[in-house]
Amino acid sequence: MAAHERPTVREMVREAVQALGGDTTNVAVRDWILRKYPGTNRSTIGCTIVICTVNHDSRMHYPENGKPRMANDERYDFLFRPERGRLVWYDPAKHGVWRIVQHEDGSLGVAREGHKVAAAEVEEGVPEAVGAGDAAVGFQAEDQLRDYLALNVDSIEDGLQLYVDEYGNAGVEYATPIGQIDLLGEDAQGDLVVVELKVGRGPDTAVGQLLRYMGWIKRHLAEDRSVRGIIVAQHASEQLKYAVADLPSVTVKEYELTVTLHEVPGVDGS
Repeated sequence: MAAHERPTVREMVREAVQALGGDTTNVAVRDWILRKYPGTNRSTIGCTIVICTVNHDSRMHYPENGKPRMANDERYDFLFRPERGRLVWYDPAKHGVWRIVQHEDGSLGVAREGHKVAAAEVEEGVPEAVGAGDAAVGFQAEDQLRDYLALNVDSIEDGLQLYVDEYGNAGVEYATPIGQIDLLGEDAQGDLVVVELKVGRGPDTAVGQLLRYMGWIKRHLAEDRSVRGIIVAQHASEQLKYAVADLPSVTVKEYELTVTLHEVPGVDGS
């Protein structure tokens, strides 16, 4: 099949679920796609399934679902997750009407229509964007930085995607027996990248946690893939630089955010 004839991965997922009878598993969808469309990126298949599953609690970490809305877009809202690793066609009459909501703290989540939520959760609109401007700011809590980077994971590194395992669990606060990994990604070569966020913690703690998670990933998920780590901090201290100086598989990246303020016109346009 010529490259220009290949459907998008989203179309592949839809086609696979249809071919598998509308009641299937993440693994079956992945394997069906890889048989029919060899060379398709496994991570992209997993991410696309998460994006298109109306009740998946990680779907809002992707740009397609980065603002509050009803789950009624046929392009992105056609799967339902009845249990871990299983997929069925989304039927609002059977599964309820789902939406992406915004909580009072600004975070996003998924909720079934009729679920009682605070008024702030149903406010339509795009979350406040952080862009170029005058005032430098930083994240005050690690979950704020994590959520921002999960939505903009390629800002950490070109070609980086969130890792999604065979059960459909996305690499945001990825649970392991030794703790939760802030972000787990898959790079353009298919290798795994453990991202540790340093907000309000000492360098020794951040490096120790990162190495612990890398060790677990190497032994339980990586198979024949390489594993490396990235520490994201607002400021890389000399202590942090020395802590990773002899760790060739670990890099440190600093972030900088800015905010621009614009005058808001009055109701009469003045």
